[in-house]
Amino acid sequence: MNTKPIDAIANAVLYEGYMLYPYRPSSVKNRQRFNFGVLYPKSYSEKTGSDPWSLQTEFLVEGTAHTTLQVSVRFLKLVERSAEKITGPEVRQNASAAWQEAVECDVAVLSSNLGALEAATLQWAFAFPAKEDSEPRRDTDGRLLDTIVRKQESLYGVVEVAATRVAGGIFKVQVQVKNQTPFEDAACDDLTRNDLAPDDLATQSGRDRALMRSLVSAHVRLGVTDGQFVSLLEPPESLSDLAASCQNVGAWPVLVGAAGERDTMLASPIILYDYPQIAPESPGDLFDGTEIDEILALRIMTMTDDEKSEMRNSDDRARKILERTETLPMEHLMKLHGTLRELRPSRFREETP
Repeated sequence: MNTKPIDAIANAVLYEGYMLYPYRPSSVKNRQRFNFGVLYPKSYSEKTGSDPWSLQTEFLVEGTAHTTLQVSVRFLKLVERSAEKITGPEVRQNASAAWQEAVECDVAVLSSNLGALEAATLQWAFAFPAKEDSEPRRDTDGRLLDTIVRKQESLYGVVEVAATRVAGGIFKVQVQVKNQTPFEDAACDDLTRNDLAPDDLATQSGRDRALMRSLVSAHVRLGVTDGQFVSLLEPPESLSDLAASCQNVGAWPVLVGAAGERDTMLASPIILYDYPQIAPESPGDLFDGTEIDEILALRIMTMTDDEKSEMRNSDDRARKILERTETLPMEHLMKLHGTLRELRPSRFREETP
C-alpha cells in the first residue's frame, strides 16, 4: 500500500488528544487522556458497559473478484514511565516523572482479493509482547540522579476482513478490529459498585490499567488495486442506498490523497470529510483538537518559566512543541492568523432591469 498520501492525515489522527494544552501532567485535562479511538480489553468493556473493545468499518468497492484489498491497522501502545530515585541506601519512586508515553504500532494484514474475501472471512491475529527497559539519568558531574523505567503490557487482537458482492461490480467490505487482551484487575471490579463517582480514584486507576492493554487512537488504512473505493459521503445516486447500508461503529471511512483519486481510504475515529488536508501553514503537531495553531502558539509563549520547565521535562513530544514554538519566526506566526484559500464565483448575480 502506498501510504504517502495518507500518512500526514493518519498521524494527525494517531496523536489527536495525546497531550492537551497546557501540555503538563499536572493540568487536570491531562490526567485522563486518550478519548479518541480507544479499544479497551473486552472484559473491561463489559464491566463498564460503555467503553468499546472493537471497531467496525464498512465501505463499497467497485471492482471484480480479482481486485486486491490492502488493510493496515495503526494505533498507539502506551508505555508507563516511572523513575526510581536513589537516596542513600534506599530507592524510592519519583512521582514527578510518572507519565504515560506511547509507541506506534502497525498491523499489516495480508493483502487479499475480493473473491477470496467473499469466499471466507480473513482472520489476522496480532500480538505485541510486554517489555520493560531502564535508562539511568545523571547530572553534569556524572552522579546518578535516578533511573527511568519504561514498562509496556502485552497486547493481543485480531483483524477480520470480509466481502460481499451486493451488485454487479460492487462489493461491500467489512473490517473489524478487536482487542482480545486478557484483563483482570481489582480496580476494574470496583467499577460495578454503585457508590463510586465517575472520577473516583479506584475508577481512574482501573481505567489507567486498562489503557495499558488498549489499542489507543486505533484507525484503519485501506488501499485497493485494480478497483476503486466509493465515497460514502457523496456516492453516485445509483449507489446511494448501498452506501447508506454500510454500518460504521467507532470509525468512518473517507477518501484520501489527491482530489478525485479513489484508491486509498482512511477509516478514522474522528469523522473527516473526503480528501482532508493538513494546513500547509501549520508548523507541526499540537495534538489538541479544540484550538487552532495560532491561539495555542500564543498561549505557549505566555507560559511562565516554571510551566515551560514542566512541559519540557514531562514528555519528549511536548518538549519538541515548546522548542518549535519558541523558535517560530514572526513571519510564520503571522501566517497562522488566517489564509484565504480560494475565491468561488457566486451563484447569484445582479440582474439588470
